[in-house]
Amino acid sequence: MTETSHGVNVIYEDNHIIVAIKPAGVLSQSDGSVSPDMLTVLKAYIKEKYDKPGDVYLGLVHRLDRPVSGVMVFARTSKAASRLSEQIRSNKIEKIYRCVVSGVLERSGRLENYLCKDENRNMVTVSDTMKPGFKPCFLDYKPIAVRDGLTLAEVKLGTGRPHQIRAQMSHSGYPLLGDQKYGEKDNKCKDVALQAFRLSFEHPVKHEILSFEAPFPSGYPWSLFA
Repeated sequence: MTETSHGVNVIYEDNHIIVAIKPAGVLSQSDGSVSPDMLTVLKAYIKEKYDKPGDVYLGLVHRLDRPVSGVMVFARTSKAASRLSEQIRSNKIEKIYRCVVSGVLERSGRLENYLCKDENRNMVTVSDTMKPGFKPCFLDYKPIAVRDGLTLAEVKLGTGRPHQIRAQMSHSGYPLLGDQKYGEKDNKCKDVALQAFRLSFEHPVKHEILSFEAPFPSGYPWSLFA
């Protein structure tokens, strides 16, 4: 594992892809501000490590919300970007998340709803019935441990809608800790208690199945379950 600037750790790299762990608070790509983002950090890392002249190509094939940490894969060639994007479109990339929710989840289950995103507010609305402009979404969740009225859970996405886990879990009555958009402000939890901890996909050139995991987060509320 190689640590770059802004606490970004590279856990795998070859000529075709680079896999890194995004810290909470770091953007996936630049929003035009001076805030650090994964694309810029990793481009600088590649440029320095391999002494590359000019612009460095790096393809963003998926995103994580700014307050969410976890494993991300980036493409180092346009061919790799195209093939990884196709895996995402065809739902062949497996993403497993872990989160801490308010309340006690007693059993595993599935949430099936419909989401509509308001681009101006950068928020989604959840509906139990199909409405114009809404898209179907589902996820599977599994409780892992319960402490102090909170549940550590694993979530497997069935669809990749914006803010899906955060919005659906809140809609079901189990908001994520630290989620000011869809839950309640928690002064002890400065980021959303959500981590994309496992990412599995087919290598775009070698066609091997690769799987990567992020280490368990530190700090509250994760420390309750460590």
